[in-house]
Amino acid sequence: MLQQIPIMFKNIPPEAHEYIVNGRSPLGWIIDQYQVSIDKDSGIKNDPNDWCREHGNPRYILELILRVIEVSVRTMAIVKALPKVVV
Repeated sequence: MLQQIPIMFKNIPPEAHEYIVNGRSPLGWIIDQYQVSIDKDSGIKNDPNDWCREHGNPRYILELILRVIEVSVRTMAIVKALPKVVV
C-alpha cells in the first residue's frame, strides 16, 4: 500500500488565481472538488485518491493541478498582451 503524503504548493503565480471562468478560478474549483468528503446523509466517503489508485496513476491530481496552473498562467499572459479595445 502506498503511503499518502500531503502535498503543499508554494509560489503559485498570481495569474493562476486571476484567470476566471464562470466566476471562479479553475484552480480554486479543482482544489474544492478534489478533496476527501463524506456525504452527510449516506455516510459515503468520496476520496478522489481512490480513483487515482484504481486507474494506476497516484499522481493524477498533482499533475492536474500543475496543468491547470500552467494553462491559467499562459492564458493570462495572452489576455494581458491583447490590445486595449477602444469603443
